[in-house]
Amino acid sequence: MSGHSKWSQIKRQKGANDAKRGALFTKLTREIITAARQGGGDTDANYRLRMAVDKARANSMPADNIKRAIERATGGGADAEQFEEITYEGIGPASVAVIVAAMTDNRNRTASEIRSVFSKHGGTLSTVAWQFEQKGIISIPLEGRDPDEITLAAIDAGAADVGTPDAGSILVTTEPADLEAVRRALDEAGYAAESAELSMEPTTTVEIGDEKTAKQVLAFVERLEDLDDVQDVYANFDIPAELMEQLEAQVV
Repeated sequence: MSGHSKWSQIKRQKGANDAKRGALFTKLTREIITAARQGGGDTDANYRLRMAVDKARANSMPADNIKRAIERATGGGADAEQFEEITYEGIGPASVAVIVAAMTDNRNRTASEIRSVFSKHGGTLSTVAWQFEQKGIISIPLEGRDPDEITLAAIDAGAADVGTPDAGSILVTTEPADLEAVRRALDEAGYAAESAELSMEPTTTVEIGDEKTAKQVLAFVERLEDLDDVQDVYANFDIPAELMEQLEAQVV
């Protein structure tokens, strides 16, 4: 598993153990509200909402919170919140390309906060989207099962790629339009996903081999992720898996 994939995996696992659970729930709530407002409150008919609800459940968000978020989006009135989706692009430390997906009720505030983080870490806003492509990412827990069987089931379901097992799970990559079909086929085959989401995956990567630079890049990305209005951060760095594991051990 590459360092980039390892970082993505750590982010997904971190969500369930994040001490800043209030901030995490706020981000999840915004996604639910926006998805429900755009496509309605029925998770069977609104795929984006179903993904948002599944992600909220995976991060232990109470059912009442999820229900209230959907009601706030579909009920109208003064409590019906509006969030604007905005994407920022830029170059961070070590010339790492970054895409920041934000959801905000105040565009000026969000833009100012994101520019500040880039500036403080020696980065700049710049067009980098051409270095990424959208993919569906499904994480399947191994739970003692044969990885080869999961791989074969994923390929049969139409997956574009299947990663090597790591940290007790395996990542399945799909084309964006195939994400739900592949997830459903794997679920029917007995391989329920712990997460299924659309992601911006890098087509080119920046290799980072020393600990100091790796810490600078990760600190920059984590600072962006900590902003209240930021939903997701995608970056094209590639830190060797061994170094990522060392850094992870230092944090734990």
